[in-house]
Amino acid sequence: MLRKNSIRSLVALCSGVAVSLCMAQSAPGVAPVQADAQQQRSIGDWLLRMHEASRKRAYIGTFVVSSSSGSMSSARIWHVCDGDKQMERVESLTGAPRTTFRRNDHVVTFMTDARVVRSEKRESLGLFPNLLKSSDSSIPDFYTARQVGADRVAGFDTDVVQVQPRDALRFGYRIWSEKKSGLVIKLQTLDVDGHVLEQSAFSELQLDAPVKMDKLSRMMANTEGYKVVESAELVKTTPLAQGWDLKNPVAGFKPMSCFKRPAGSGQASGVVPDSTMQWIFSDGLASVSLFVEPFDRQRHGQEATLAAGATQTLTRRLSDKSGEWWVTAVGEVPPQTLKAFAQSLERRK
Repeated sequence: MLRKNSIRSLVALCSGVAVSLCMAQSAPGVAPVQADAQQQRSIGDWLLRMHEASRKRAYIGTFVVSSSSGSMSSARIWHVCDGDKQMERVESLTGAPRTTFRRNDHVVTFMTDARVVRSEKRESLGLFPNLLKSSDSSIPDFYTARQVGADRVAGFDTDVVQVQPRDALRFGYRIWSEKKSGLVIKLQTLDVDGHVLEQSAFSELQLDAPVKMDKLSRMMANTEGYKVVESAELVKTTPLAQGWDLKNPVAGFKPMSCFKRPAGSGQASGVVPDSTMQWIFSDGLASVSLFVEPFDRQRHGQEATLAAGATQTLTRRLSDKSGEWWVTAVGEVPPQTLKAFAQSLERRK
């Protein structure tokens, strides 16, 4: 599946880091950075530029995501901004044909083969762009960053920044941002040994493209010939209200939000029961979701740990006096991080 939010989630890192740029060994194919350039801009400045560029620039491009497992997906993206409004059209170029429109938190997906349109609300979860408004970011406590050189991507000159975790609970990143605007053009997710788990990049990009928000809005609203399915909005709640807590916090990860499915939505989807809780955590860059639901022998199999590129998934069965539960932990973090969350989860009712 194409990770359409990978650029935004990485740029969310930008605001909190206040580490000065320093000399470092360059990545393969990356020209070394000049010392005077390092003295002119702090890492906080670099990441702020990336954030602002993603909010203010209109562009059209072909976006490709590839993983170490050999999987690859691509899409054509039209992106435009108007003040606080963000809108984009994403057309898949691999897999089942579909087109997704997003206007801020409203997402509409056209599934061409089935002639179905799915409309839903997707909360940003506080990762982007709200991080720039946060005064208590702890990103520097868990990541360091340094400029490692310059490179050319999709025809644009870029600066390259390396983001290194301070512990084994998170992955590292390498970011390519366009020199003039700061827009992130390419990023890599790195494991603890520096190997690339996943890469997201524009293979072709047109900045300041003539993308019109009103035209995208009309396309988004044109559902003639399609069956429209409105997805039920998730209901905000708290873990304690659902009877759950963490015995021990996982270092650096703060709870962002918690949801449960509204009554009747599980039966409508035929996939997830109404009683499923989703508890979301973030360290400012990486995020983890805990899904908790009653254990069902017919739907749930063996406990497992799975990897798909940078995305890790862990499933675990929990038993206590209140019953049996099935926990699914998902995030772009090392497996030991998901294990720490699953082991710390406890029933309070």
